[in-house]
Amino acid sequence: MAACSTALSSCSFRPSICIDAHSIRSSSLRCPPFHHRFPSGFRRLSTIPQRRTSLRVQAKKQTFSSFDELLEKSDKPVLVDFYATWCGPCQLMVPILEKVSEALKGKVQVVKIDTEKYTQIAGRYKIEALPTFIIFRDGKPCDRFEGAMPAEQLIQRVENAISVSK
Repeated sequence: MAACSTALSSCSFRPSICIDAHSIRSSSLRCPPFHHRFPSGFRRLSTIPQRRTSLRVQAKKQTFSSFDELLEKSDKPVLVDFYATWCGPCQLMVPILEKVSEALKGKVQVVKIDTEKYTQIAGRYKIEALPTFIIFRDGKPCDRFEGAMPAEQLIQRVENAISVSK
């Protein structure tokens, strides 16, 4: 079972211990089901406010027959963001990756891989925490780091990895 850390820096695929309101069960790795009983005809509305964001950078959608082909055919280093839709820190990184993509335009290709859809790719690169970033150069990983970070720090990390691997 996957769980998000409270520090909001990364999510982990490792099992977590759940605390039940009535008792603490350290042997259980699953939270007990939570069922709402609503009267018939009652519509449940989301209590979480929905945010609308406008994207400044238009993604260039490309189709490749494999992830390896994408890495081999790229003439620039590739920054891969391994994420999941349920991961809070991953969602925080969306606008930050837009800034990074804009700042490093022409130097780096930014790619996002959903670990829920592409489990084989996530398994091959041993993705255990989210978000995980891997920088590929000439089809091979040259740097790897985990967790959410500010745009300036991510840009610096990518620029350092690119200059060292040249």
